[in-house]
Amino acid sequence: MSDEELEDFLVLRELDEPIAKRELDEAAERSGEVLEELRGEGVGIRWVESDVLTDDEGLVTGTFCHYRAESEAAVREHAERAGLPVTRLDRRGRPLAGE
Repeated sequence: MSDEELEDFLVLRELDEPIAKRELDEAAERSGEVLEELRGEGVGIRWVESDVLTDDEGLVTGTFCHYRAESEAAVREHAERAGLPVTRLDRRGRPLAGE
């Protein structure tokens, strides 16, 4: 599936308990492996980027992830297989420009 056929989705992942960066790196590695599996199965999905949410101590409290995918179901399947929470999943609207 070509990138032009994919839609933009944003995922908010809130964690029940803060985690260290090492744990976030492990989750990102697992996520990448699952993305490769899904693409190998013909699913159109790509991780664009993630913003990391932290507390005052620098521990990770969640992420806000941008994906390009063929469907919301593809993004949810990725999260389920990778063991990642999905607090909220929406299509990405038109961005607002900053200053």
